[in-house]
Amino acid sequence: YDGTGYPSGLKKEQIPLGARIMAVVDAFEAMTCGRPYKKPLSVLQALEELKRNSGTQFDPKVINAFCELYSQKKFRKYLSLLKL
Repeated sequence: YDGTGYPSGLKKEQIPLGARIMAVVDAFEAMTCGRPYKKPLSVLQALEELKRNSGTQFDPKVINAFCELYSQKKFRKYLSLLKL
């Protein structure tokens, strides 16, 4: 989000909104699903990690929206079906 890791040095609103959303979703999935080299984080640990990187790696508005979704019971139920 701060432009340090994005092609062409794009940052903030220069990065397409869809890409900013996918960055959060992809990171969340990577953190909460097992990898051969790393055990998964809990959903709450992953949310805290996303918040820690808000404003640098991730768009703060997208992080806030994702956390707001998590506060909704329906969304938490959906995540539980994914066996995270």
